[in-house]
Amino acid sequence: MVTYLARRLPSAVLVLFLASLLIFAILRLVPGSPEETLAGADASPEQLGAVRADLGLDRPLVAQYLFWLGSLFRFDLGKSYIVGGSIGDLIAYGAQNTVVLAASALLIAVVFALVVSTASVIFRNRVLDAVVTVNNSIAAALPIFITGTLLVLVFGILWPILPSGGTPPDGFLTRPDIAAQYLILPAITLAIPAGAALTRFLVEALHTELRQPYVVTAQSIGIGRRRIVLAHALPNALPSVLTVLGLTVGGLLGGAVLVESIFVWPGLGLLTEEAINSRDYPLVQVLLVLSVAVFVVLQLLTDVAHAWLDPRIRLGGPA
Repeated sequence: MVTYLARRLPSAVLVLFLASLLIFAILRLVPGSPEETLAGADASPEQLGAVRADLGLDRPLVAQYLFWLGSLFRFDLGKSYIVGGSIGDLIAYGAQNTVVLAASALLIAVVFALVVSTASVIFRNRVLDAVVTVNNSIAAALPIFITGTLLVLVFGILWPILPSGGTPPDGFLTRPDIAAQYLILPAITLAIPAGAALTRFLVEALHTELRQPYVVTAQSIGIGRRRIVLAHALPNALPSVLTVLGLTVGGLLGGAVLVESIFVWPGLGLLTEEAINSRDYPLVQVLLVLSVAVFVVLQLLTDVAHAWLDPRIRLGGPA
């Protein structure tokens, strides 16, 4: 496993390096100078020069990039000039809320996919299969912002039984029952497409496993279909679904940008939107690199977990 991880690390580091270089270059190609945005339209040349010096924009581009890269390695993320405050503090606060939201949505999606997929395969009911297929199609096709808006309209305005935005005023741990009420709508909104994708792939993986010779052998000696699915087919189907799960987690983090905007959830998505709209270049730069780093780490962890479950992958054999 260590050897497999060592083979995967160089490509992950290369992706991060190229992404940081691309982000750094693109932000400097955006029309308008950062110092004018930060200092204001009425700023004097002296003020603009001071801002440029503070941001290091008076140095050559190569020196700027190397200094910024070194700051990232030292975890010295700098400060936000428009949103305000330390970038590290802003990201730490936003990451806490985003992780809670994404983890809740992932839990809902995984439980939904496991229950619906196994029930659909075990009972082999045409009506159930049709309901699952239609539900997956609608969930995958319906945009997140429409789902979120409808949930806010129904459960926050027409039938006001749940908070339609914000986070628990006393934190998530002080009153778990209150925290759950704030989490339900945004977590379900984020979980619907993820649950549909996982259900679709898990059903296909289970059907593939049920066509394997070992299933025919198990059926011939009288083992029931439920036991075959739960004890044999499901564990063997999980490695192939694990890659989809890694992509699903990435999709959850990407979808969090819209969900946090709809429900005014103060996470990284809402922070990214605010930073882009206000053209807070230092903050945008760090947030973009962080998003790429999260996707790369998730993909790496997914590959390692897949290799751990399937020895053929880490040994280089046919999957």
